[in-house]
Amino acid sequence: MPNNDSVSDIEQKKKPQPGNVGSTSKKEPLPDDITPDVFSQQGLWSRPGFLVRRLNQIHYAMFFEECKEGNITPVQYGILTVLSRNPWLDQTAIGYELGLDRTTSADVIKRLEEKGLVERRVNPTDKRSRQANITPKGLALMESLKDGMARSQQRLIEPLSPADRKTFMTLLAEVVEANNQHGRAALKSV
Repeated sequence: MPNNDSVSDIEQKKKPQPGNVGSTSKKEPLPDDITPDVFSQQGLWSRPGFLVRRLNQIHYAMFFEECKEGNITPVQYGILTVLSRNPWLDQTAIGYELGLDRTTSADVIKRLEEKGLVERRVNPTDKRSRQANITPKGLALMESLKDGMARSQQRLIEPLSPADRKTFMTLLAEVVEANNQHGRAALKSV
């Protein structure tokens, strides 16, 4: 019997549907006793690491949609935010504020410097380290992206009720704080 599906029907069937990843939909509750067997039987939606990584991808997409005219990443925006509050901070301290290793923070700061958004200098009290400061151009860019950044954050948690947003943020911070020592780079505690 021939298949009468059009190309667009076939393409639509190939697209993953929300909650239809792996063997489990996102609606299926997890048992109280989480074991390795539960994660293998329940599918991706039962794995916190998968969900956190996916949420980060979604956040990046929303940030780029809302802040596309700035041509910067969320990490670059984070560094500008830190420098706007802490002039001439050394690169290691910037990384500590954001949970970035020294190599990553130095690389991102160098790219921001090339765009004229930050300036760097040798630390006058420790010639082995470098300090960075946000430039007027960097401050102006932050100001121009402030509303878009706020919209991207709001959009991310918008599906939750106001009470659930507060609970989500509290629980998310609690999980990060409890596991902070396992990160590749140190993150300053709140």
